[in-house]
Amino acid sequence: MQNFQYCTPTKLIFGKGVIDQLPAVMEQFGKRVLMTYGCGSIKKSGLYDKVKALLPQKEIFDLAGIEPNPKYNPSVLEGVKICKEEAIDVILSVGGGSVLDCSKAIAAGAKYAGDPWDLISYKVKAKDALPIVDILTLAATGSEFDAGGVISRTETNDKIGYIDPLLYPRVSLLDPTYTFTVSKKQTAAGCADAMNHIIEQYFCADSTLLNDGFMEAALKSLMIQTRKCLENPEDYTARAEMMLCCTYGCNRIYSLGNSQSGWPCHGIEHALSAYYDITHGEGLAIITPRWMEHILNENSVARFVKYGVNVFGIDENQEKFAIAHQAIEATYKFFESIGIPMHLREVGIDESRIGEMAHHIAVNEGLENAWVPLSEEDLTEILTASL
Repeated sequence: MQNFQYCTPTKLIFGKGVIDQLPAVMEQFGKRVLMTYGCGSIKKSGLYDKVKALLPQKEIFDLAGIEPNPKYNPSVLEGVKICKEEAIDVILSVGGGSVLDCSKAIAAGAKYAGDPWDLISYKVKAKDALPIVDILTLAATGSEFDAGGVISRTETNDKIGYIDPLLYPRVSLLDPTYTFTVSKKQTAAGCADAMNHIIEQYFCADSTLLNDGFMEAALKSLMIQTRKCLENPEDYTARAEMMLCCTYGCNRIYSLGNSQSGWPCHGIEHALSAYYDITHGEGLAIITPRWMEHILNENSVARFVKYGVNVFGIDENQEKFAIAHQAIEATYKFFESIGIPMHLREVGIDESRIGEMAHHIAVNEGLENAWVPLSEEDLTEILTASL
């Protein structure tokens, strides 16, 4: 087991009707609020009006239109501008992980005199950040319980995971009923994202029996509950368990004491959605089985055997590589069964920029230090196999 330090300052408030606690939560953070949200679903659902009605004493300024794969320009820059001009006290993120990721970058940028990209790109370390409260409407990223987010800069094809302890939300309000109206596409993509968060932590050199069991149970739970959510979008128990599995995803709680894996599938997918703006979870689902096949070797096979036997119930009395290949196929088939397109061509990516993306990943993601190191040639092969 590896040494570690661990602290989670985020307070989770989970369950039906927890939004009624919003006034008490917000009371401690000042009067001037930047409310961040996406492209209008919270207005259609009535959640926007509900929030406004609950906070009549607050001065609320809106930042709308935050996209999936949240953009540095305009969203982060516009949010920072509002915070500075209006002396914002607190950010209230209402939506999914993309809205919250964007809000985190804004929170740090609002307290920085220079270009916020300096912080996101780790040129400068933040010294302060605005407090963040979130109301989550999509189970996927785990951003509600972690210190990071992912921001895209379209003009340079960069998509960067920005992590800083200052960026933990102070309070996250999680009501699974707000996910009832999430589309089948986004429910499936959220499952793939959350499963990959776990897989990225599971496949490493040094792990514990405790962590393995936690992650194996979470993977099985996500597969079972996602199927139930797709069959009946208003199955509260399924939505609630799926949401909690997702919430734990990037908080490190699944893998305390494990060695680092390098998160190679995320490193690869960041280029896909930076270049083509595809749905993050779908990109991960496409890449992951091909990455698995590519790194399967005599050194890694034991991990795949444990994964296959304990997650998919594959007969352990078979030859080890046979089990590993069946586990990889089972991963592929699950993603396919919940409606995710499993080839890059299906999401609009052809071979024309494979070499360019592989080079970008090799230069920017540090995957030569992954659990199984990946060179530019390896990355080209994985991307090509994913077409």
